Amino acid sequence: MSYKTILSVLTEEKLGDLTLEHGYALAEAQGAHLDILCIGVDRTPGGYFRNGSNPMLMQEALTQAAEQAEALAQHARDWLHDASIAWSVETGSTPLPDVARTVAGRARFSDLVVLPKPYGKDHGIELVPVIEGALFEGLTPVMVVPDDTTPMVTPERVVLAWNGSAECLRAVRASLPVLAAAKVVHVVLVDPPGGKAAISGDGYLARYLTRHGVEVEIDVLAKRGRRVSDILVSHEREVGGQMIVMGAYGHSRFREAILGGATRNMLEQAEVPVLMAH
Repeated sequence: MSYKTILSVLTEEKLGDLTLEHGYALAEAQGAHLDILCIGVDRTPGGYFRNGSNPMLMQEALTQAAEQAEALAQHARDWLHDASIAWSVETGSTPLPDVARTVAGRARFSDLVVLPKPYGKDHGIELVPVIEGALFEGLTPVMVVPDDTTPMVTPERVVLAWNGSAECLRAVRASLPVLAAAKVVHVVLVDPPGGKAAISGDGYLARYLTRHGVEVEIDVLAKRGRRVSDILVSHEREVGGQMIVMGAYGHSRFREAILGGATRNMLEQAEVPVLMAH
């Protein structure tokens, strides 16, 4: 099993190379096709042009977004010029409220979406809806890569957060190409019901992964008043993990998918790539 179509979304050139590097490395390792979607975002505040403003200003904003998309696309084409993998670049422009919908329509026909970390200095406000669009509307797993990380083709140690939820199970299945290539996968249970006795209850997961050639270690950790994201990041450092796999959680607010607290906290802290599925 391997990924065949990997999508990367570019909205800003300063984060473009990071996304391209990780997407390219993974596509090369998996023998996958790398699709690049370059989106020009009209960040004009919603409703501004509907309050009697000059329609020419609205057209100018849309034109600037289209020009931004084309500039990103040209940068991607130049970057991939001598690539040894199959790739394609396409453009699109959209107002900020429609970013998630635009990404979702493209992500749903991909096996994995590679995106930059949505939080940090000089990170655009459109990066959160890009992730939400891929995860919640596109129903496609996403690998989020923090700033200043080296592309990790085959992580040797992976930390897999497990609580038995449907989101976790989807993350397991979505990450199988990565898990099977790792030397060790640490399945982490935080304060599971029944304590250590829960290990036997999650034996089905270990057996499932083992049949895919995964070397599994089950780590049962105590919460002790800490956030789950803090526990996972700390354990990842302790075992030398090079990737975290977890379910992505959100909740509906005004009919839009909003990243849940645990997911948001993880993306804020992550120092290694995080592969998520909803």
